[in-house]
Amino acid sequence: QVQLVESGGGLVQAGGSLRLSCAASGSIVSINAMGWYRRAPGKQRELVATMTSGGNTVYADSVKGRFTISRDGAKNTVYLQMNSLKPEDTAVYYCYADGVRVTTALNVYKTYWGQGTQVTVSS
Repeated sequence: QVQLVESGGGLVQAGGSLRLSCAASGSIVSINAMGWYRRAPGKQRELVATMTSGGNTVYADSVKGRFTISRDGAKNTVYLQMNSLKPEDTAVYYCYADGVRVTTALNVYKTYWGQGTQVTVSS
């Protein structure tokens, strides 16, 4: 089974920075895309940033220029550096891994999710 474990959330003042990490573990052969979604209270889940194995990235317009996604393929880990945080960035951030293949099912591609980490930005 594949597990995604997130870390790095917390409370920060507006203008501050946080770095989220998400490590995927298990009998992983390959992962296509890794990234982050978030869900703020009373709002729908939204994509924050994603990166493919080839290095292509997509960012939500609301975080462009402030957030940076990166990956360590050897460690199956994705990071989200969040700078110039705003109160509207407050949300639970969920890591995901898409197109995951494992050793016991090489022709099966699945998506896995982390448990979520709270990010709170105070004004």
